Amino acid sequence: FLYRSSFHLYNFTMTSGSDPYIFTSNTLPRDSRFLPPLANGLLGWRVYHSIMHMGSVYNGEGGDCHRADVPCPLSVTMEMEDPVQQSYSLNTHTGVFTHTISTAIATATQSFYAHRYYSQLMVMEVSIERQAVTMEPVTVKLSSSFTPQSKDIDFQSSPDYRGGRRIQGQTTAAEVPGGPRPTVDLIWTVMPPSLILQPEQSHSRWGFLLALGNTNQSTEASFDEGLSLMASGDLRDSHQQAWKELWLDSTVELAGSETLSKAVIGCLFYLLSAFPPLHDVSGLFGGVSPGGLSNGGSGQDYWGHVFWDQDIWMYPAIALFYPRLARAVLEYRVRTVDGAKDNAQKQGYKGLKFPWESAVSGREVCPEDIYGQQEIHINGDVSLAFQHYLYLTRDLSLFTEGRGSEVIWGVADYWVSRVTWDQKDQSYHLLGVMPPDEYYYGINDSVYTNTVAKSSLQFAVELASLLQHPAPQEWQKVADHMKIPFDQKEKYHPEYDGYIKGDPVKQADAVMLGYPLGLAMSPEVRRNDLEAYEAVTDPDGPAMTWGIFAVGWLELGEAEKAQKLLEKSFDNIQGPFQVWSESSDGSGAVNFLTGMGGFLQAVLFGYTGFRYAHSIKRLDFKPLLPNGLSELIIRGVSYLGNKMDWMLRKDEVCVILREQSTSVEESPVTFPREAGHICQMDSTISCWPL
Repeated sequence: FLYRSSFHLYNFTMTSGSDPYIFTSNTLPRDSRFLPPLANGLLGWRVYHSIMHMGSVYNGEGGDCHRADVPCPLSVTMEMEDPVQQSYSLNTHTGVFTHTISTAIATATQSFYAHRYYSQLMVMEVSIERQAVTMEPVTVKLSSSFTPQSKDIDFQSSPDYRGGRRIQGQTTAAEVPGGPRPTVDLIWTVMPPSLILQPEQSHSRWGFLLALGNTNQSTEASFDEGLSLMASGDLRDSHQQAWKELWLDSTVELAGSETLSKAVIGCLFYLLSAFPPLHDVSGLFGGVSPGGLSNGGSGQDYWGHVFWDQDIWMYPAIALFYPRLARAVLEYRVRTVDGAKDNAQKQGYKGLKFPWESAVSGREVCPEDIYGQQEIHINGDVSLAFQHYLYLTRDLSLFTEGRGSEVIWGVADYWVSRVTWDQKDQSYHLLGVMPPDEYYYGINDSVYTNTVAKSSLQFAVELASLLQHPAPQEWQKVADHMKIPFDQKEKYHPEYDGYIKGDPVKQADAVMLGYPLGLAMSPEVRRNDLEAYEAVTDPDGPAMTWGIFAVGWLELGEAEKAQKLLEKSFDNIQGPFQVWSESSDGSGAVNFLTGMGGFLQAVLFGYTGFRYAHSIKRLDFKPLLPNGLSELIIRGVSYLGNKMDWMLRKDEVCVILREQSTSVEESPVTFPREAGHICQMDSTISCWPL
């Protein structure tokens, strides 16, 4: 794109030697856990694996609840005699994984994709192209590990459907006693043991399809659509077009570091893959778990449960680009309100208590009771996601007919019933909790928990005012008198009441007060918090931590220090397909979307310094790029109905308005460089020097 301001002509395109969107290798990872996952918000699968998963399909009661294993008919490898060369690539532009084998006479290509538009479909395609003039047939062997059985679903064979095999069944145990057991219907095209390019053929292509659904009707309709698109040659094109549209509105490009650029692209690709198609953000969306849809079976990757990881770590990057996908996350929480109410009642409190680990019902499914009982900051984390949505969109419909107000006010009622008043210090306290730093439990006044509780109470009051709903006085009273631990002598925030400075810390906790919680503090206190906890944070802790430290140091103008900490995250990226592990040694959850979300926040909110104010319609920037990065371009940002692109250089910031809100009330938007320096955006572009 070309954009002209009164000072410059911008060619809004970056160039590099190789395409950073394509991850290629001549070999597969030794550890099969790091094979690339393919997902589309409903189906998830790790390539070549014999198991796949479907969103919202869990098996097991309570703490035994986990993603139900579904056998995958696409678990097929390809072989040829006398291979000369072979390669594997993941094209994140198109969402297609490819295996290519070349021999002296032919090249065979095997491709997989989880269809990005028709989310009940997954596809394998094989093509053979003759490279030499010969009259010999060319044979490609297909080896399958598929068996039409599951330990979680009682499958029964059903009559073939339009040439496809079919099995149907129900999970063996409901999440809640007496609750529904999901039905699963799987149809797939049969794969032969080999494919042959005949002597008279120069090339040929084969397609294989699976359709997975909850009802006969939806599965058959998807299979029919897949066959039709395959016959017309449009199956892959429709998939790739859907990915093209996604990337058009969520592109992040960095000039200066290929490693960083690839990491950002990988994070965005895998995170977007966990969300439903833009045209069909339906009630089937079951939230986002730390390992995504491709993982989460019994005993692995947190059983596929939804944690605070979704609301605090993954959500912000998605919400910045896609209000509809952000709303889908919040609507998932709304659908679990009845379960949250039940959780609160079981604990003896009022309002809503969202589960530490959530599946479909909203009832607690954590295998260990202590987390569900004590890690109550989840309530504030959920509320914060709703708050950010309102500030980004001003969409009050979510809170009225969308029932979002029930969530916010139910959380506020919980806090009021959960706090303890201390007459001596005239403060409210939250006792017997576990902070985000899970090395400690049964502690009092976790600084993160108390701060996020205070914030959610304040938001409940604000929302009540917006909706002209009477707010109980206790909401504001508890917020005003909530104890926020602070050491006046050391000028820092202790992690909890009784924390001894220097004690080890598992992960980002108190350092999150400044961002994302936005607790007001002086630069001195912000620095003291960062220094105190950076020195004692477990280097083998979960991957999202260093992104938050990076944001903090960028706020203080320490770009190089921030970059060193952010680059620690590279140790969690297990090549060659940019799949993250929870811990830097490769252990823990894989395809760790939580870490990817934290990393992206350092780029989107750290480098840009972007914050949105709730009381006035403006964007706050405080951009800072480290040495080695000359330019950052972010396309497709959505704010108050306006679509815009941002460009940051060492000496200049530009904001380009692509689409302006049709609501006069929400336009225009102003962009402050700093206090007292407001740049009004005209209909095209606003630029100002740094």
